[in-house]
Amino acid sequence: MSIPDFQSIMLPLLKYASDNKEHSLRDAITYLANIFNLSDEERKELLSSGQQAVFDNRVG
Repeated sequence: MSIPDFQSIMLPLLKYASDNKEHSLRDAITYLANIFNLSDEERKELLSSGQQAVFDNRVG
């Protein structure tokens, strides 16, 4: 599977956050990466700047 775009991430993220509990960004990223069955390579793929992972950026 390829890395989902921002719009595809939004609904699962909102559902994750709807439990009225506090979640860290890292926990949300891990949860969503598992939901989308991302491989380790996809999770580590960097933006062209080389400073941040593409998926982390889209979730953020």
